[in-house]
Amino acid sequence: MSLSPATSLPTRLDAALLERAARPLDLELPAATRAEVDRGRTFVDRCLSGDHAIYGSTTGFGPLVAFAGRDTAADQCDNVLQHLTAGQGPDLPPELVRATVLARLWSLARGRSGVSGTVLDALCAMLRTTFAPAVPTLGSVGASGDLVPLAHIAQALRGHGYAYLDGRRLPAEEALREAGLAHLPLDGRDALGFVNGTSLTTAAAALAWTSISRSLKAAAALTALLADLLGCAPAFLAPQLLKAYGHPAVIATGERMAALLAGVRPEPDRPLQEPYSIRCSPQLLGAAASAVEYAGSVVDNDLNGVSDNPLFFEEDDLIAHGGNFFGQPCAFAADLLAMVATQTGNLAERQLDLLVDPHRNGGLPPMLSPEPGRQHGLQGVQVVTTAVVVDMRRRATPASFQSVPTNLHNQDVVPFGTQAALNALSLAGSLRLLHGSLALGLRQAVFVGARRPTAPACVRLFDELAAVLEPVERDRPLDTAVRAAADLLDAHLADA
Repeated sequence: MSLSPATSLPTRLDAALLERAARPLDLELPAATRAEVDRGRTFVDRCLSGDHAIYGSTTGFGPLVAFAGRDTAADQCDNVLQHLTAGQGPDLPPELVRATVLARLWSLARGRSGVSGTVLDALCAMLRTTFAPAVPTLGSVGASGDLVPLAHIAQALRGHGYAYLDGRRLPAEEALREAGLAHLPLDGRDALGFVNGTSLTTAAAALAWTSISRSLKAAAALTALLADLLGCAPAFLAPQLLKAYGHPAVIATGERMAALLAGVRPEPDRPLQEPYSIRCSPQLLGAAASAVEYAGSVVDNDLNGVSDNPLFFEEDDLIAHGGNFFGQPCAFAADLLAMVATQTGNLAERQLDLLVDPHRNGGLPPMLSPEPGRQHGLQGVQVVTTAVVVDMRRRATPASFQSVPTNLHNQDVVPFGTQAALNALSLAGSLRLLHGSLALGLRQAVFVGARRPTAPACVRLFDELAAVLEPVERDRPLDTAVRAAADLLDAHLADA
């Protein structure tokens, strides 16, 4: 989606736009959207002027719903925000927080939350700048919305706490002033509507899905390049073979890898069957693609649904109190993404291990060193990939069923979707580093004696890697080279 200045908020939200929210976005509310928001707010005000009981507007919060709230709308705003500003741990990445704001803006813009149009105007204004609230990582159980993280966002927009501006962490009041932003205006309904949704969970899951989707393309491309450098025959991609397996995503993955290896010239002395890290790659990556496709459909539904409680339906004269802030769908999807990232990471680590082992890499020197003993080639990088993949395995335990009752048993079952989504996003980053490590190894392999690739698509990828990555002739730090390779893969596969 191409955004020009003052582009209308889209009628459907997608993960690509959430990624772009890392940079300033000039969004505005369409007239029809503003009309829906205003209609919802008018209905709330009419209900509040009568004798309707509305959770969070006339009552306390959570298990204290049986008690009356504060007397004024302004006090009721403090009533919800102040006690929730209790998060702990390191700050979330600013780009994730900005994606969260965009996701929350879209949900509130449906008009079912009954918030004021001025709230949405303030969020649009924030997204036009580089402002990002400082939000602690720990605090949400994802069962009544992402209450604590969203409260920290609201507080920063009111001038409390801290925020980032142009990458600098500043007192929120100072950051607002430098960004030219006014304080976020909130009353009690606005404040509860702001925090009572799973927008952090959804945003993190969406960004994880986007990154892992790219990484599956990288895995297919790197596997093809590995097979080409080793002189493997593409028999493991035979369409008849994969069709007999019966899984459409495996067939599609095999077709993609076969296209990458079109024109390859196999070496005649290769064994009849390749190691599983090559031979079984279409089955593994196809299964991963199928799982990611399912997770993407869940994330898309979550992005485009309304996450809040209560919801307001003026056309039916209905105030609906329920559980549309319960993050179970994305919790399951995020745990699935975490498993996909980890198994795809296992594949990359095994492929690099194959490449540095002189007993299995076609006679290349150990650790791809140009002078073994005096120089160490990819030895440090290979050790790090082992550490990374074990860390991924350790953290791939699902969060979505780790329910612990809280909130005086008002929240007696919780999905922990926020932790699942944040974990999936972190593992997506680890997977990128494993692919960057493998890409560096493939570039080094040719330097120390492997043949140049023969398939045109593999030649293009290798030449791009070689243009960015200097060969490891003498030992040097390689941490930045791994990250550069990961960035190159993202760029190479952006439109694939």
